[in-house]
Amino acid sequence: MTAAPTFAAAIDRFIDAMAAEKGFSAHTLRAYRRDLTEFAAFAADQDAVTVADVDPLTIRGYLGFLHRKNAKATMARKLSALRSFFRHLVKRRDLGENPAEGVLTPKQSRRVPAYLTVDDMFRLLDGIGGTGVLDLRNRAIFETLYSCGLRVSEIAGLDRRDVDEAEGLVRVLGKGKKERIVPIGQKALAAIAAYRRQLAVEGKGEAREALFLNHNGGRLTPRSIARILDRLVAACALAVPVSPHALRHSFATHLLDAGADLRVVQELLGHKSLSTTQRYTHVSMDRLMEVYDKAHPRR
Repeated sequence: MTAAPTFAAAIDRFIDAMAAEKGFSAHTLRAYRRDLTEFAAFAADQDAVTVADVDPLTIRGYLGFLHRKNAKATMARKLSALRSFFRHLVKRRDLGENPAEGVLTPKQSRRVPAYLTVDDMFRLLDGIGGTGVLDLRNRAIFETLYSCGLRVSEIAGLDRRDVDEAEGLVRVLGKGKKERIVPIGQKALAAIAAYRRQLAVEGKGEAREALFLNHNGGRLTPRSIARILDRLVAACALAVPVSPHALRHSFATHLLDAGADLRVVQELLGHKSLSTTQRYTHVSMDRLMEVYDKAHPRR
């Protein structure tokens, strides 16, 4: 094993290696350098002048130092940077072992997804009025998003041929180009049909593959859909912030509240892991406890 390098030299070599071997972006490399330089300054205050002076206690002390000012997610990211850094030093034979390997990642609290109540969801959808083609399009977009629980990128990517009106099904291309088939409700189908009829009246859309078009006849982008939703939320004066993803969360939460099976909801959402879908059980648990408190004779 070679003599242990100084932190500055080791960080420079690590950053160069990550750029060459991993092809990391300049932004990612700057973040790595910033995190490692911050740790090096802390280690120096603990008399750890070279990388060989660092042990698991040094790293645990650093996490304690971070705990005062940083969220657990930030702490986890910085610890991940240290693991990669010391793993690289072991690979180069600058160190015999990785002092960060056995240090546990701070447990992060699971964030409960934002969602709308059923009443607020209906208020939003029923508030999309008007008979113009853009009004009908907007209603069709958000009826479909809520009916199918789609990601905003998935609804933006829908083509006309993806909607099977006769069977009440929609073909969705999700993350990783993974295809799934989901049911679509009658209200959403009716909204799509009304939008298509108005497009036909105006002589638009028949030559286009995309289901939802912008005012120039091109495919709507996820960003455009988010902006449309912002305007609709402001118009109906909802008191809670709403994003397209919050409508997807609302879809999942309302299904689980009504007794839907968790694995069925997993399939509908296109989640690879059941644990991702289980986030919604924390929301639904509030409803479960409410029902329990009202119904149990000896609560």
